[in-house]
Amino acid sequence: QVQLVESGGGLVQAGGSLRLSCAASGRTFSSPVMGWFRQTPGKEREFVAGINWSGGGTYYADSVKGRFTISRDNAKNAVYLQMNSLKPEDTAVYYCAASPSMVVLRTTPAYWGQGTQVTVSS
Repeated sequence: QVQLVESGGGLVQAGGSLRLSCAASGRTFSSPVMGWFRQTPGKEREFVAGINWSGGGTYYADSVKGRFTISRDNAKNAVYLQMNSLKPEDTAVYYCAASPSMVVLRTTPAYWGQGTQVTVSS
């Protein structure tokens, strides 16, 4: 089992920045690929960004490319999402996820965090 705990959400004005953090514990070696998803009421959870174990492979949804940056610190078992130039449409609950591979992460992640709310005001 892998446990994921997100932090860093909050309220920010449009154009502002937030940094989300996700702390992983447990059998993290079994699901080394990590990423972020988001969900708004009435919509399906959508992939935002993913990163492989080495950090050399990152992937982003088109809607956040150039504004969001995913990174990780394996010594701390942590993954981060730096969100810049935030827009009201970025408002959502953001979830950390972990999986054995990037393909699995983007479709059916093995593990989820509890989510953290991000609200961007106009």
